[in-house]
Amino acid sequence: MTQLVRVERGRYHDSVTLMRASAAGTGLGGVGAVIAAMATELNLGLLADGGFSVPEVTPDDLVVAVLADDDAAAQAAVAAVERVLTERPAAARAGSPAVPLHTVEAALARAPEAGVVVVSVPGRHAYVEAVAAVRAGRHVMVFSDGVDVAAEVALKREAAAAGVLVMGPDCGTVILGGVGLGFANVVVPGPVGIVTASGTGAQQLCGLLDGAGLGVRHVLGVGGRDLSAAVGGASTLAALAALDDDPAVDVIAVVSKPPDPAVAERVAAAAAVCRTPVVLAMVGPGRPTLTVAAADIAGALGVTLGAPTSWDPAAAPAPRPGPILGLYGGGTSCIEALGILELVGPVRSNVHPDTSRRIGPDDDPAGAHVLLDLGDDELTVGRPHPMIDPAAVADRLAAAVATAADTRRPGVVLLDVVLGHGAHPDPAAVLAPAVDAARHAGVAVVVALVGTAGDPQGLEHQAGTLVAAGAAVHRSNAHAAQRAAALTMSVGSRS
Repeated sequence: MTQLVRVERGRYHDSVTLMRASAAGTGLGGVGAVIAAMATELNLGLLADGGFSVPEVTPDDLVVAVLADDDAAAQAAVAAVERVLTERPAAARAGSPAVPLHTVEAALARAPEAGVVVVSVPGRHAYVEAVAAVRAGRHVMVFSDGVDVAAEVALKREAAAAGVLVMGPDCGTVILGGVGLGFANVVVPGPVGIVTASGTGAQQLCGLLDGAGLGVRHVLGVGGRDLSAAVGGASTLAALAALDDDPAVDVIAVVSKPPDPAVAERVAAAAAVCRTPVVLAMVGPGRPTLTVAAADIAGALGVTLGAPTSWDPAAAPAPRPGPILGLYGGGTSCIEALGILELVGPVRSNVHPDTSRRIGPDDDPAGAHVLLDLGDDELTVGRPHPMIDPAAVADRLAAAVATAADTRRPGVVLLDVVLGHGAHPDPAAVLAPAVDAARHAGVAVVVALVGTAGDPQGLEHQAGTLVAAGAAVHRSNAHAAQRAAALTMSVGSRS
């Protein structure tokens, strides 16, 4: 085996770009592992765990580490990483100035008409850049994670005083007038405004509305901690007020994972006095699903939401006895499914709201149903998010199907596949071989396909590939979970 480690001093790239670069190198033949990462203490630990030796570096340095069969494969992987890192955006290719800008103030001087600033720097620096944008009177999307909660609170207080909105930190999905920032679906213009503390939750809602022919005007992400007790819903309340003031918005949805109860009450009280109808879509055990929320949004617009589209394979064998295994990239979809499957039997998860029912990703829960959020921050350190590279999902599916341990071998596997800008260009092609192997092993596979008709991956193409491999596919995550539950109960009734 050949090990290659390259260090570039002071070269910064955001985490999504580095994940895409790592995935591009890993996908080549003869390449065992690729890590493209900033040289933070955590990433250096991952490199050491992977057997790489790294020279003395600072957190501002970029490290590209490759393990391959030979030097040619290693060099090819480095070249693939470099191609991703040096991709120029469309504006630059069209002739925009290529001189790099190093401060928010410099960027605003070049583009004084800009109303929104996107911050994607290491978390410890994000507050400085974001507060500069706020003090300049601009709304700001903070893509960066790892921002101290006290800094988030202080930033949002500054924003409230300045009358601007902070979207984030750790905000992965925003759509402004149809323009997506981060991980975003292609939506048609419409009268729906969405405030979201959950990126994939908002994407699921966009997909459901798209299937009903309903368009979206804005999706305002607020960051995953905004509805915590510490942050108090500061950005949610500000975004709710902003959408209520927009005459082009006829209905508002508020999407989140389980919020702090007191903060949820505060948001509900604010929603109750809005002139615009508001649908609260805060998923979790005992709460309505996002599919129900989509129907409520449609109802507020005087439209009846039909059943979300599903696709079935021509022939699928009855599943073997065994628990349900859920492998999710979207944490909100995972929690939504958890609330449905607990009607079938005990469920364990790494993101269970009940901490007594949480497990690690490799724990054996003694035959209980297991739902894993593989996109959780702890499981994406040093590797691409499953939306960017679904290989981790395919590998876990293949391993679960192949295991000889009856207590760990599932009868039904439940997956989500998320489409849109920023996601893998063809996730179904990556997953199809593992889905086909599951079918031949008597394991049923049910997929929640999250996306819109306009997404670059092709909604129908993705569904067709997965169905051809043997999966049942649903646009509604809730319906996919219900399908998995029904299959499991049908096995129990036969045994």
